[in-house]
Formats: sequence, C-alpha cells, structure tokens
Amino acid sequence: MEQFDAVVIGAGAAGMFCAAKAGQAGCRVLLVDNGKKPGRKILMSGGGRCNFTNLYVEPAAYLSQNPHFCKSALARYTQWDFIDLVGKYGIAWHEKTLGQLFCDDSAQQIVDMLVAECQKGGVTLRLRSEVLGVVRDEAGYLLTLNGGEVRAKSLVIASGGLSMPGLGASPFGYKIAEQFGLKVLPTRAGLVPFTLHKPLLEQLSVISGVSVPSIITAEDGTLFRENLLFTHRGLSGPAVLQISSYWQPGEFVTVNLLPDTDLDEVLNAQRSAHPNQSLKNTLAQHLPKRLVECLMLLHPEQFPDVSLKQLNARQQSVLVDALQNWRVQPNGTEGYRTAEVTLGGVDTHELSSRTMEARNVPGLYFIGEVVDVTGWLGGYNFQWAWASAAACAEALASA
Repeated sequence: MEQFDAVVIGAGAAGMFCAAKAGQAGCRVLLVDNGKKPGRKILMSGGGRCNFTNLYVEPAAYLSQNPHFCKSALARYTQWDFIDLVGKYGIAWHEKTLGQLFCDDSAQQIVDMLVAECQKGGVTLRLRSEVLGVVRDEAGYLLTLNGGEVRAKSLVIASGGLSMPGLGASPFGYKIAEQFGLKVLPTRAGLVPFTLHKPLLEQLSVISGVSVPSIITAEDGTLFRENLLFTHRGLSGPAVLQISSYWQPGEFVTVNLLPDTDLDEVLNAQRSAHPNQSLKNTLAQHLPKRLVECLMLLHPEQFPDVSLKQLNARQQSVLVDALQNWRVQPNGTEGYRTAEVTLGGVDTHELSSRTMEARNVPGLYFIGEVVDVTGWLGGYNFQWAWASAAACAEALASA
C-alpha cells in the first residue's frame, strides 16, 4: 500500500499551495481531486484573469464567528509574499481598483505556477480521484480512493465550499469534519447577486445592464462604496456582491444612487441658472437616462415630470431621499450556483489558528474556503487560501 506523509484533498488554490509548500519542505505528499484538471475555480475567477490577492489585506476584511482566527496565518504569509512568488514566475499583473491585483494575461498562469511549485516539491497529483472513505487509526489515516487505498500520517481537507457546484463544489469537507466530531457552522452563499420580488423586478427589467456608482448599506451598518448593476434577475455588481455577505433574509439594504453628489445643492444651483429646465434632464446629467426615465415611470410621486421652477421644497426633499436612501428588500440571492464563496463552514474554534490542525483530532487539517473564514470581494479569499495553506504546510513539515 502506498504511504505518504500527507494527503491533501482538493486541488484548488489552498490545496495546491499547501501540497507544494509541504513537498518542498521534504514531505511526501499526495494531492487528490475529483476533477479533470486542477484549479478549476482559479481559471474562471476574476473574469478569467484571477484576482489573486489584494494590496490592502487586513483581518477586518474577513467574516467569521471568530474574527481573530485569521490573524495569525495572514500575518505570517502576506500578500507581499505571494506577489513575490508571482514575480519569480514572470507573471505580469496590474491593480484594477481598491488594491485588487489581476494577471495581465490569464488565470492559467497562476494554475501553471502552482502546478510547477507542486512538481518542484515532488507532489504526486491524482485527478479524477474520488475519496470513498476515510478511517483514522494509531498509524494515521487510511483513505479508500476509486483507485485503491493509501495511507498517510496527516490529512488536509482543502475541498472548498458549496459555491459553484458546476465546478465540482460539494459538501465533502463538512462531512469529513462531522465524521471526526468537529462542529460545522450553517453555510450560505456569499458574494452573490440579489434577486428581487416580482413587481419590482418587472419594473426594473427595462434598465437591465445599467451600472451606477453607489453606496450600499446593510441593516447592521456595514457599507460598501462600489458599482451597482441592474440585471434581469435583480441587483448585482461589486457593491451588491460585497453587501450580500452581511445581509440576512428578510432584511432591507439602503442604496445611495448619487454618492458623490449633493443633490440639493445641484438642484438649487440649476434652478437659479435654468429655471425652465426639466427635472428629468437635470437628473440625466448625473444618472443614466434610462434609469431616470424608469424611476419617473415607476414613482411619479417621487420623481414628478416638472420643470425645476415647478419643483417645490417638499417634492425636492422626497426626491433627494428617494435617490440617496433607496430601501430595497431582496427576496433572496442567486444562491450557490453563482456565489463566489461559501459563508460558514468548519467552526474555527475547533482548529489551531497557528497550524489549521483540528484541536482534538491529531493530523487532521482544514484550510481555505471549507473553514468559517470568508473574505471580501477583491482577492481576499485567495489570500486566505495562500495564508492558511502556508500555515498548514509549515505544521506538516515539522510534524
């Protein structure tokens, strides 16, 4: 029977990076994945360009029931460490907005780099490999795969969450955690578009594809300043994806559609200069015309079809409030099908923040998305994958 120091399950960002680092530190590592090729989620991330980290990574950008858990790993393997590795492979990159780093060329370069790092560490990679059973005994772990049995001193679960089942996502990691008595927190889709109730959705369908800068605020006070996109299913865009992680079913979100404009001031100044100008044309100088027309049709009481000199103080106050405090109650999200991440997962109180090892199950590790640590949109989740993988690999090397 084949014997390894460690078996890593899941050839995604965390799994490949952990296997590579442990292999390079002298461990005999087997990396298994049920897919045809490694790094499937990496390949389609960031529109195919992989938003591989963020310049401004900090623990505050992560959601977890134990907010301190991520600090140790993030401090020991930083965004600068990963940028340095990318540089060694000559991968050209650029900053898009808010510190988000993307490959100039293709996400395939990141996958190729991770595969090369695994080869450097002598990692054995087995694709299309199903894990049919896991047993622990005094010697370590016995795994039954669809190609036979293997033994390992340590087992690393890097199987990801439930987001994007089309790319092979499954609850495998949570089942292993439960099998060994670890608590798994409830999961839900994160970084995901909102769907809307039917009347509002039908009314807004005419502006599908329109994008505007916005500030969007959740009921808990968390807010993001990013673009909002109207879609044929509801609301999307970076602002919505970000706030979705802080939204609970039944809650409202508040949207400011003119975050950079003092609308009162604009209307007063325009009224003095052009009293006969229509309100519609004035608003269309600051918002997409299709959006203005849709709002006037939808809410004539809030958006009257009048000239500026006809707009009275009360109407102006109602109008400003409607645009800068638009309250929307989503009827849900698009779910795991399009979610970029899974919120919840293996309870971090069960793990060592230094090594990612289960406190009560020696030799069992959990890294990446399967753990209850979820980052903001913009490269934060990849950085958690790299950092948790590096922490785990260091522990494997010294085990």
